[in-house]
Formats: sequence, C-alpha cells, structure tokens
Amino acid sequence: MELTFSKTACQCLRKAVSKIQTQEQTQEVRLTDSMPDIGRVLGSWGQVLIRSKEWRGSAMAVSGGVMAWVLYAPEDGSAPVSMESWIPFQMHWEFPQTERDCIMNIVPLLRSVDGRSTSARKLMIRANVSVLGQAYEPIEPESWMPENVPEDLQLLKASYPMELPKEAGEKQFQVDEELTLPDTYPEVQKLLRYALQPKILEQKVMAGRLVFRGKGDLKMLYADPDGAIHSWECEVPFSQYAELDRDYGPNSAATIMPMLTNLELMPDEQRRLQLKCGLCGQYVVYDREMVEIAEDAYSPQRQVKTQMQELKMPLRLDRKTESMRTQQQLTAPAERVVDVCWLADHPQHRQNADTAVLAVPGQFQVLYYDNAGMLQSGTARGEELWQIPSDPMNKVEAYVQLSGYPVADVNEQGIALTAQWEAAADVFSEQGLPMLTQITLGEKCEKDPNRPSLILRKAGEQRLWDIARECGSTVDAIMLANNLEDQPEADRILLIPVS
Repeated sequence: MELTFSKTACQCLRKAVSKIQTQEQTQEVRLTDSMPDIGRVLGSWGQVLIRSKEWRGSAMAVSGGVMAWVLYAPEDGSAPVSMESWIPFQMHWEFPQTERDCIMNIVPLLRSVDGRSTSARKLMIRANVSVLGQAYEPIEPESWMPENVPEDLQLLKASYPMELPKEAGEKQFQVDEELTLPDTYPEVQKLLRYALQPKILEQKVMAGRLVFRGKGDLKMLYADPDGAIHSWECEVPFSQYAELDRDYGPNSAATIMPMLTNLELMPDEQRRLQLKCGLCGQYVVYDREMVEIAEDAYSPQRQVKTQMQELKMPLRLDRKTESMRTQQQLTAPAERVVDVCWLADHPQHRQNADTAVLAVPGQFQVLYYDNAGMLQSGTARGEELWQIPSDPMNKVEAYVQLSGYPVADVNEQGIALTAQWEAAADVFSEQGLPMLTQITLGEKCEKDPNRPSLILRKAGEQRLWDIARECGSTVDAIMLANNLEDQPEADRILLIPVS
C-alpha cells in the first residue's frame, strides 16, 4: 500500500545570481578653450550613479556612470581648476534561464579614480567600479506530509522556524533641498567636486508597508572668491515608505540597500546651494514561517519502503552587524588637510574552519597643503578583517557603508586617517532538509513468539528514535516505560518494550 501525501507550497524568493563584477573605464578629456593649460594634477574624485536596470530572462544588465572630477594646478600658476567628466559603463550578468522574471538589487562601489595629463590640454581619467548584482526569483518549494497514516506507522516529524526572503522591490524618490553654507565658511565661487553617501538609519515593516528613514552625507570641495580651497560637509535627511504586496506580522524584517540615480549641486546667491538627488531604496522583506516535514518512517509490525528528496529553502540563519574603524598613516609633511575621503571595496570572503573571515579593503584619498604651502594629494590603502562564526556549508554575504565623514589629523609623522564604517553580513544555509516523498507499506507480520517483550539497553549517544527503530519499539513506549520527558543521559540503562 502506498500512502498519499499532502503538499504545502511556500512562497519565497531565491537568488538566481549574486555576483560581484568589476570594470575599469578610461576616458580622454580635452580642456575647453577657456581653461588654462595643465601644470600638475592635484587629485581625482568620483561619484557612481546607476541610470537603469534591465531584466532579460537569462541575464540582467545595468548601465550607469561615474561623475569624475580632476583638480589640477595650471601651468601659469593661477588658482587650481577642476575638470568634470562623465564616464559611462555597462555590466551584465548571465545565468540559467529562470521560470519567472526576477527583481534586481544593485550595490555599486567606486574603487578608485585616477587622472593624468597626457598633454597640456588633455587629461586621461580612469575609473574603477565594483558592482554587486543580485536577482531574486519567486519560487514555491513544497513540503510533503503523508496522509491517513496507519496506527503502527511511526513518523519522525520535524518543524523548522525559517526566516525566508518573501518580497523584493524598490522605492525611487527624489530629495530636493536648499542648503545654506554657515557664516564660518567663505563663500562659494566655484564647485570643484561633490559626493553624497546614502545611509539607512532605521527601517520597519508595518503590516503592508515598509517604512524607512536615512540620511545622505554630502561633502563638497570648492574655491572661494580668493581662489583658496575649502571643503564642507552636511547631512541631508530623508524618510520614505513603500507599499508591500501583502501584510506581514511582527516577526518580519527588511534589509534596504540605497542606490544613487542622480546628483546635482548648484551654488546660488546668499550662500545657498540647491541639491537635487535621485535615490532608490532597494529592499528585501524577510518573514518567519514554520515548515513541517516528515524525515523518516518505520513500523515495528511490517516492512516500510521510503523515498527521500531534499527540500531546499533560501533560509537566512543569521544577520550580524558590526561597527568598525579603519586607520592609516600617510607619511607626508603636511601643514593643513583640505579634504579626505575613503573608498571601500566589497568584502572578500574566505573560510577558515568554522569561521568566515571577511576582508574589507579600502583607500583614503587626501588633499592637503604641505609645509611650503603647496597643494598636494596622496593615497593610503589598508584592509580590515571581520571574523564571523559560520559553518563551511553556509554562504555569507556582506555589505559595508560609511558611518560618517572620514577624519584626518596632522601629526609629526604626517597625516593620521580614520574612517568609521558599519558592516552587515547575512548567513544563508546551503544545505537541504531530508524529506519523505513516498512511503510503501507491506503486509503486517505476526509477532515472533521467541522474541523477548522487553530489552535492557544503554542509551548511548543515539536518539530515542533510532533506538526505537532498531529494537522494534516506539519512542512513546520507551519514554513511558522509563518515565522520560526528554532525551536520556548517555549512561542511562533503558527498559525497551518490544512490539
């Protein structure tokens, strides 16, 4: 006799792809006629913007670019000049054909920007971009459970509370702010470069809405009417909500990855600046769900044949966060630091026994005046390690974001550099759960009259289930005969009733 099974579908998301790609683009830029000849390149900066995401069934594509600025000292000795350029890029990820359209999440990071003069009128600008591309596909894995189970059939059932990705999407919005430069700063004559680092401060799933708030750390470099260079930074707050596909309970949570799509900063009269910023909050909603399966079956009274398969679920085991600090020393005779920024790369993961080691490389860029009053630039690279307890069979995905503005202090050795940042890591299970999908029962056998009705046995390290199966008993009978409420100690002698 073959038992029938009921099947319960679990709606969730799986990652069709989660992969980092890097790309380096170069562009030769000719100065406009109004700009003086290049004497010396002082520094280079950039801001990554994502313009579009495209889904293609078995591939996805992203297009964007880097707003790049190169600051140079003119050959005629006049005030430094900034050259702005747009360096476009495109990336695509290929993978096996999916059954449904996916939702894409993109995390771009700028690794480096470098500007060099190829002549007195030309600059060669090189930008290195690293992009994490993820595609979430809706799936409905099924858990199986036998129906109309005979009394003599013993079932090993298991219930697993699982945190599963349930929904992904994005909320695009615009931030328009009028900013006022404090009186303690000189007026803005010309912008030399600017950048904005978005950060999510708080998020909460409230029934059918995802509510979040955050800020953008805006930093600009500018020249005053006398040609002197200054930097100014401020925080630009934002708050938004996204309508979700369904209502979620109190155990739900979300992760949000902000992405810039547009950025403009225009100086106005009376120390005002007009900021226009396009942002995209890319989110994944996780919710807890109990999944029940049958893992094993036997009968003390007849033969039982079973078939198994693995139930694979995109289970998130844990999410860890850590506040970290990167410190480097730039050996240079400095009088005053004008500007400092820190560029982080995506964490690199390696496994060391039961520990996931995440290496986060980064680079400081510094603009400063030396002891002779000359404007100089320098870089300092470093790497921080973050260790997380994790089984080698698990998969770890990590993200980083700055906590604020990097700090530079002039000392006897040069410039001490510090960046505060936050790391977040998701730990996913890569292992499937063993699940019964077929049970065939033989005819009941008569009890052997020579077989003992009671067995004495040491508990050992086996589960009661395994002991009962080997001895032709049941877990309930063993627990009743020995007044047990839980698994016995290994050295306990058990009375085992035999059916």
